[in-house]
Amino acid sequence: MHAVSIEKQVINEMPVVSFPGRIHIIDAISQVKSAVKALRTVQCVGFDTETRPTFHRGERHNVALLQLSTYNDAFLFRVNKTGFPAPLKEFLEDSTITKIGLSTTDDFHQLTRVCDFAPQGFIELQQVVKQYDINDMGLQKIYAILFHQKISKGQQLSNWEAPQLTDAQQRYAAIDAWACLRIYDYLNEGNFIPQESPFWHEIPVEV
Repeated sequence: MHAVSIEKQVINEMPVVSFPGRIHIIDAISQVKSAVKALRTVQCVGFDTETRPTFHRGERHNVALLQLSTYNDAFLFRVNKTGFPAPLKEFLEDSTITKIGLSTTDDFHQLTRVCDFAPQGFIELQQVVKQYDINDMGLQKIYAILFHQKISKGQQLSNWEAPQLTDAQQRYAAIDAWACLRIYDYLNEGNFIPQESPFWHEIPVEV
């Protein structure tokens, strides 16, 4: 049995990817409507969320940030400050606009603690990459396999409820949503042939 997989040390030697577009921080309810209007000008967006990490047993935090990205613009909705205004909820429930995410079931579970909504139009990347014999399910590994670049995870455990997001946090959050969109389009356009990948390996079969 063969499949596509990559080792962590290989990724660490790759150049770090940078977000090529503009980043928009949406931290007031008055900004939400115009941001969603801009997102509605495209048919497909990348999706992700961030939650403040927990370091103590029993501690739990709600989603702090919801990211929606086109190729040129990433909108970072600070839902810990704005809640879930109607335009944002309606966008997530709109089946006519495709939203691409990774581990979306976890995101939905977290989001329903903040807002009761029925997600529509979502595509789960983990299901998509299986069709291309990609054995790795994490965003960093999938991106490295396809584009030979490293997504830095340095900000993953930072405080997403901080009064102001640092530039590093903004870039990290933007890249995670944008990368989902880029991966989906790259695969959908037929650009990846598993057997031609340098990461095509024989995978031991578990008995």
